[in-house]
Amino acid sequence: MYHAILGRPALAKFMAVPHYTYLVLKMPMEKGVLSLCANLDVAYSYEKESIALAKDTDISICMQDYLMSSQQISLHDLEIPTMEATRASTKSKEVKEVVLIPGDQSKTARIRASLDPK
Repeated sequence: MYHAILGRPALAKFMAVPHYTYLVLKMPMEKGVLSLCANLDVAYSYEKESIALAKDTDISICMQDYLMSSQQISLHDLEIPTMEATRASTKSKEVKEVVLIPGDQSKTARIRASLDPK
């Protein structure tokens, strides 16, 4: 935070040392050390606000990108393809249907009829 407000050259010129854990900026003076303390509650609320703002900004930028890319898609590519009818050739002589649950014909599996017994 102090780097953003004062900048590194100012911190170096005044020989200031920021302690981010305690939110204190200390710098030497003629009669001792000057300590500038911050309010933890205010700093925390600003931090939460900046995170929320960053998320909202990121989402709006992503939405603009998606909108721009969606406008470049042709109408032909947006059409939903129709499904082709299943071909009758899937039930060939090489495939055998096996009922998995006796009495329930909807539960079947298809296996190759010419499998090696081993």
